[in-house]
Amino acid sequence: MTIPPTIDRWHRIALERRGDEVGALLAEGCVFESPVVYTPQVGREVVESYLRAALEVLNAEHFRYGDEWFSEKEAGRGSAVLEFFSEIEGIRINGVDIIQWDAAGLITHFKVMVRPLKAINILHQKMGAYLMAGGTRKAP
Repeated sequence: MTIPPTIDRWHRIALERRGDEVGALLAEGCVFESPVVYTPQVGREVVESYLRAALEVLNAEHFRYGDEWFSEKEAGRGSAVLEFFSEIEGIRINGVDIIQWDAAGLITHFKVMVRPLKAINILHQKMGAYLMAGGTRKAP
């Protein structure tokens, strides 16, 4: 199966750290589910802030996608599961992005699952610092 256009765009954004392009790929009512926030985050702006933070915090030097699975539904809608790997401060991170998109190719749902617990803890710390700083600088 070929890579769906929405996922191809996401790859470019994520792997090339093009945070300024995230918003254009999100549907207005997009939902984000974080491994550390217990309630779904709803709306393009809030989802964009979380995804931009992730792009800043996940170590670009080590970040890569591994296996990927795609499902295409009627009228161009689809979903994907993208396994990713990274490392921050010597802690190896393994997780999956579960992404759904609409017929226009815009992401409607973005869920992140991460392991191990040490990885979740460092991501929580780093992303929290980045978001508290207004998303304007890299987390310490």
